[in-house]
This record gives sequence, C-alpha cells and structure tokens, in this order.
Amino acid sequence: MTAQSTGAEIRDLIIIGGGPAGIFAAFYGGMRQASVTLIESMPQLGGQLAALYPEKYIYDVAGFPKVTAQELVNNLVQQMNHFNPEVQLEEKVVSLEKKEERHFIVKTDKGGEYHGKAVIITAGVGAFEPRRLELPGAERFEKTNLHYFVSDLSKFAGRKVLISGGGDSAVDWALMLEPIAEQVTLIHRRDKFRAHEHSVENLLASKVNVITPTEITELHGEDTITKVTLAHVKTKETQEIEVDDVIVNFGFVSTLGPIAEWGIEIESNSIVVDSRQETNIPGIFAAGDITTYPGKLKLIAVGFGEAPTAVNNAKVYVDPDAKLSPGHSSNMKL
Repeated sequence: MTAQSTGAEIRDLIIIGGGPAGIFAAFYGGMRQASVTLIESMPQLGGQLAALYPEKYIYDVAGFPKVTAQELVNNLVQQMNHFNPEVQLEEKVVSLEKKEERHFIVKTDKGGEYHGKAVIITAGVGAFEPRRLELPGAERFEKTNLHYFVSDLSKFAGRKVLISGGGDSAVDWALMLEPIAEQVTLIHRRDKFRAHEHSVENLLASKVNVITPTEITELHGEDTITKVTLAHVKTKETQEIEVDDVIVNFGFVSTLGPIAEWGIEIESNSIVVDSRQETNIPGIFAAGDITTYPGKLKLIAVGFGEAPTAVNNAKVYVDPDAKLSPGHSSNMKL
C-alpha cells in the first residue's frame, strides 16, 4: 500500500487525512489518472472509524444495510489500492506552502517534504488526542495494557477488564466486551452515565460490574498493570481490584492545529469551501467533516459525495484542458 517517497517529484494531488473521505478521494484521484500522495497522522488509515469504534455498526452508508466501521475502512482501502497511491502513515502535516501556481509544498513532523500540483484536505475533525489518565507513572503502561483505543476485541478474551468513563464509548465497549472478557468492570466518577439512554438500560441489565461514583487513584504493577486502587468520589473509601487490562474513555480533544495557520478561511473550526469544494486559496480543496458551507451535514455519506467533487475540480485545476466529469465508471476498464 505504501510506496517510497519520491522526494521533490511533483504529484498531481496531495491528500491530507486518511479517513473515509480521504481514502475515497485517493481512489477517485487514481480513477482520474492522477498521481496521488495520501498523508495520515495515525498509524492506520480510517480516521475515527478505525481509531475510536472499529467494531461498531454503521447503518447510513448507501448500499450497506449495516457494516462495521473497520469493514468499511477495509473495503475503502482495498478499493483505493487498485491504483496503488503513495501512502504515508504516522506523519503529521505541519506546514502547507503555495510556492507558485500548481506547486504546493507540504512538510511533516517526520521531516517529510511532499510536492503537489493541488491539495485536498480531508482531515475530519482535525488532529485528535485522547484525554489521558493523569496519574503518576500511567504513561509507562501505555505500551502494554493501558488502552485509549480498542482496535481488536479478541485480545481481551478471557481477561479481567476495567473500563473508566461515562460516555457512549465507555458504555459501548463494556457491552461489547461482556461476552468476550472474563469480567468487565465499568467505573464512572458521576452517579449517572452520559451515554444514550437505551445503552445505559442495556448496561444495567448486563453482567457488567458497574461502580459509581468512583475513579482510579493508583495503578499497581511493574511492566503491566496488575491491580488498581479505586476511590469513592464522595466518601473517599478505597478498594483494590485485580485487572488484566485498563481502558480509559475520557473523550478526545480535537484541534485544527497548523491548518489554522495556512491562510485558509476558517469558520467554527471548519474549512469554508464553495460548490467546487475549493477553499479561498486556488488549488487547495477540502472534503468531509472538516468542511463547512450553508446546509452542511457532517455525515460519512456526505463526505463520499464531496470527495469526488473535490477530486474532479482539482483535476481541472491541475489540467485546465481536462473534463470536469469523468463519465460513468461502469464504462471504464479498471
């Protein structure tokens, strides 16, 4: 999937962000016979779908009665790989410079420098980081059994899992892990959960051990967490429980980061685009959840429509003699 960087070679399209809209844009760029470089800050493609809820079902993608987030990502990547674009993972874009017409320079935190004739930004909600467990020594367990993302449910089979959090993600993970793990304990520092009412009803009817209002005050173990100390928020009474894994769901902090410094028009932390998905800077386009315009809806399905619009208009920007419409894919030999 990943090709070697070609240094100062000028690609037709540089796509910033490897979520659903970005992956589909990379595919569509290939279909328009454009050379494409896709840059993603996470270790894997898929954006929030892969990072936050890979095992959850999505019901509003055309053609799928239901599909898990990870299955959707896998299908998108398989589709994209038909054209073998250059994919760079674990690189955060730190600067975007328009050197001249049809020549943009994108630089990353890993020292990467990529040149493109047009740029499409598909960065979702921007860069997002989990709110971490703020306890002494917690960081050293992040490479073993302290988790902020859950990508594979099977790794928790037969294990004692403690989940801390009160929102939808925490409750959803507890319910999904209940039939897999040996024991699931869910704690929340408040009396009531913020999750959807139906999910909370299912939680209280399940075998998940729910403890509220309680929080983690200490982690015990050498290389891995073997035991945690819990404290009642009101009475301060403590208890210790043995664990094999700790999952923390305190939510995420998202920011546009350096995008806000590139001279692009921003409104309410979103990139303003026109009907061509073009920004106020000619040659820079955007698609997906990061964009805004009158009547904008932040849906995966909408992003799948915006991505081809951005690519087709970027194609015309790169090559003014090109046709805007590519014709029907059913007439192509792919």
